[in-house]
Amino acid sequence: MAKIVAGIPAFNAEQTIAKQIVHCLKWVDQVVVIDDGSVDDTSLIASKLGADVIKHKRNLGKGAALRDLINYARTANATLVTLDADGQHNPDDIPTLTRPIMNDEAEIVIAGRLNANVPKGRRIGGRALDYATSALTGGETVDSQSGFRAYSEKALAHISASEFGMGADSEILIKARQAGLRIAQVPVTMSYIGPKTSTHNPMYHWLDVFFSLVKFVSIRHPLLFYGGFSAIMFLIATVFGVQTLDYYTRWGRVVTNLALVSIAAGILGFLSFFTGVILFTLITLIRDEQFR
Repeated sequence: MAKIVAGIPAFNAEQTIAKQIVHCLKWVDQVVVIDDGSVDDTSLIASKLGADVIKHKRNLGKGAALRDLINYARTANATLVTLDADGQHNPDDIPTLTRPIMNDEAEIVIAGRLNANVPKGRRIGGRALDYATSALTGGETVDSQSGFRAYSEKALAHISASEFGMGADSEILIKARQAGLRIAQVPVTMSYIGPKTSTHNPMYHWLDVFFSLVKFVSIRHPLLFYGGFSAIMFLIATVFGVQTLDYYTRWGRVVTNLALVSIAAGILGFLSFFTGVILFTLITLIRDEQFR
């Protein structure tokens, strides 16, 4: 049986980290804790309980923690299970997550938060991000923001997290789909009762992920992304420009507001168009260089 490593990103989690580690050790060979700049005893407790601890001098974000966990598991030639330190993920569900990997049914398994006690605001925002991520990956809709996941050795060889923030979860799924990895989802029950289950405001989380997705689209399809915006700006410039000329023809006066909107939209349209062309050229050159 392949070695299994449980990876736990943690930030000021001294109240909950011990329980997570102890329960994880029932199902995995090793626990590694990424202490992401904690100022409490998170690292001390984790090391005392036998976990390997990688400590960041300051808070770098979830993406940085996932990057360290992926590198750790690669070096250990192990299957990686990631879960939160706050207790909302139940370590007893680890066998459920790893089973599809052990049976060669998937390379990545996501714990879908299908229980009814997910806060309403988080559930609505999460589903919107799920559909956005699904649209970019071209795959089935999964719980893209669930941090409770299992990654096979094969998956770890193909994925990475360049994002530092909360957008890393979606980034990994996008790269996994591009690599042709199989992604499965299994239902689990998560707890949102007890200590605060997130260090970020839900709105901050959603915006962080949303702008990460926008960045991925702009890099993957620069002509489509910037060209589409450029076309919208040119359309606005044309509409307001025609209105300006019409008013001038009728009354012999220039409506300053209409003219300024037309000029500003035209400038934005040209800037967006040339940005898309430049990015497309640079990305093409970089990709060509990689295949030489």
